[in-house]
Amino acid sequence: MSRADRLRAAFTRETGWRATDAYGRAVVLGVGLVVLGGLLHEVELVLVGTPFLISLLAALAVRVRGVPTVTVRALPRTAEPGSATTGVEVDPAEGAEFLAVRLPAPGAGGDALGPVHLLPATTDPIAVKLRREAWGDGVDLRADHLFAGPDGLLVHGPVVGVERGRVVLPPVDALPAGLLPARAAGLVGVHRTRRPGDSTELRDIRAFQPGDRLRRIDWRISLRSQVVHVREHHAEADADVLLALDTRYDLGRRVADWSTGQPGNTTRPNGSLDTAVRAAASLASGYLHQGDRVGLADLGRPQLNVRQGTGKRQLLTLRNQLVVCARSAGWSPRPTLHRTPHGALVIILSPFLDDHVVEIAVQAARRGNLVLAVDVLPPDLVPDAETPWGQPALKLLKLEQRTRLKALKQHGVPAVTWDKSGRSAATTLQRAKRGASRLRR
Repeated sequence: MSRADRLRAAFTRETGWRATDAYGRAVVLGVGLVVLGGLLHEVELVLVGTPFLISLLAALAVRVRGVPTVTVRALPRTAEPGSATTGVEVDPAEGAEFLAVRLPAPGAGGDALGPVHLLPATTDPIAVKLRREAWGDGVDLRADHLFAGPDGLLVHGPVVGVERGRVVLPPVDALPAGLLPARAAGLVGVHRTRRPGDSTELRDIRAFQPGDRLRRIDWRISLRSQVVHVREHHAEADADVLLALDTRYDLGRRVADWSTGQPGNTTRPNGSLDTAVRAAASLASGYLHQGDRVGLADLGRPQLNVRQGTGKRQLLTLRNQLVVCARSAGWSPRPTLHRTPHGALVIILSPFLDDHVVEIAVQAARRGNLVLAVDVLPPDLVPDAETPWGQPALKLLKLEQRTRLKALKQHGVPAVTWDKSGRSAATTLQRAKRGASRLRR
């Protein structure tokens, strides 16, 4: 190793800056042409090499030292789908002139780290716009960077940045209010119970009794009958809702891809698990807005269950837990559903491709719960084209699923295919409630 190489290696170890190929070319062309022109008495060589030598000396005259850094501002742990803005703080140290940094491109997804931008090495913060529509975990920003000194003769880096990511919560779609079974369990919901209370729905008109409030007197009927009558209203009660998520399957449109994973994503876009998570988030938001208690059950991993709760904090907890359930999704030999509140509405979201989940739904209905089966299997399945048995296998699969859904209906469990509006689920719940009311009568 020559003396120049040893000095350059020592400089790199001490400061982190290193010479580039342009530095070597400037030395060879500048010094070499000037010396060669002087030895050969060729003025043209001297004139060609002099600019290189002057540029080299001018660049080396600028003192380059210190350790430049790029720091990304902290991102929130959770976020809604859509756009967000963050900043990148730059400390160029002394002598740096240019900064090459990798920043996400506008409109790129969470997995796209973005192109490299060449910027002046100033201390001004860099505003970065992030955008991610896909829910789940993801890397939003990794600021890989490289600093360059004068004329690019010395550089610091490249440095691989720290990955910054967020948990994008599943989106919530506005759904029509579902009709729940009457359950006298509180006074904060919007569902009618059989006992009297202070709602706006009239229950009965009866004669005044000691202890009745004067504001309940119906003066029109009292004056007409010459007897004081009072209005009696139904109580408004909350209800228990349990969302049972079948995370054992993540099935897309192409049957041939069912046995393979989805690289770079938590779930398959528009697959069965993606649809189930979005439906669960929307249902939880709708019922919690009504004042009901909502819980979550993971049929594949019961340790991830969430107990019933109310309010905005419960919705945030459920949406976070849905991401955790999707992240931990995988095959389980037998689904499990326990600790179902008596009289609660149980909504099972599954593609219903095995008999075990059907048994769970029937058992929950036999315990006195109103159970709704929501089919999340993609409707437009594509058979495996690489085998001649692809189309017959798909027909057999659909036939078996229809048989399971028909068996659920025979056991009093209504089944519905999920749509984003939620109207089919609300209509099915209404019919199921009317049937349950007729049975009680």
